[in-house]
Amino acid sequence: MSDEAHEPVKRLFFALSCPAEQRRAIAQWRNALELRIGRPVPTENFHLTLLFLGAVGAAQIAEICTAAGKVRVPGVALRVALDRLDVWRGAGVLVLAPEQAPLELLRLVYALEQAMLPFGLEETVKEFRPHLTLMREFRAPVPESATPPEFFLRADRFALFESHKGRYRALAEWPLVAP
Repeated sequence: MSDEAHEPVKRLFFALSCPAEQRRAIAQWRNALELRIGRPVPTENFHLTLLFLGAVGAAQIAEICTAAGKVRVPGVALRVALDRLDVWRGAGVLVLAPEQAPLELLRLVYALEQAMLPFGLEETVKEFRPHLTLMREFRAPVPESATPPEFFLRADRFALFESHKGRYRALAEWPLVAP
């Protein structure tokens, strides 16, 4: 049997972190919806996924980080409006999403996708739909909210995260604005 069969694998994704005060504000807003269905995403896991890599051999992580470090970044901090509540029926999730994704965000995602091509990770590239997941296993219409969502995710860096036992941990991060 080859060594590759025993190589440790990690579930990885690139994302924008959500600052602590913003996570708290979003969690309070979500709680005010008084949802009786679904499974709330832990507040500390709030983030905006840029690119899901899936199962990656641990030996590839250093090369992935090197490639990510060469990505041409927007040169500005990102400000993403999370101003629309939506249900993605196929995935069974309740999400906050932008009505309009900023061009700088779309360019960053495209640059990351291009940088990751040599690794042949995700076979099926899905259309990028920026979002922050609020609830999983959510099988209901979009809930009514007394207060419409008006959040702005501000990010001056992007990170490579590992998903392990329901927790997300940043393995590396890169500035969006050159020092």
